[in-house]
Amino acid sequence: HSFAAEYDSSQVITLTGKITKVEWTNPHIYIHLDVTEADGKVTSWGLEGYPPNTLKRTGFPRSLLKEGDTVTITAYKAKDATNTGAGREITFPDGTKKFAGPVGR
Repeated sequence: HSFAAEYDSSQVITLTGKITKVEWTNPHIYIHLDVTEADGKVTSWGLEGYPPNTLKRTGFPRSLLKEGDTVTITAYKAKDATNTGAGREITFPDGTKKFAGPVGR
């Protein structure tokens, strides 16, 4: 599928939340994140990333994504107004960063 068909490269979002589920499957990984808003409301997000093999080759093993960890992810928002996006950069609890997906085109 085309990035441009699904995601808006001009709508960069930054989400901080708890990982609730990781789908480490082809053709792309999905990270599910619960984000707590300032008013206490929890919003669930689904973020698509690179294929698993691409991540593994770049030094990003599945074991880095742990359910229950709080991470910050920059992403490109979906055009369909759902709580989904194309994940870009993940900042882990220890401050390290990894790329989960491409730069928006």
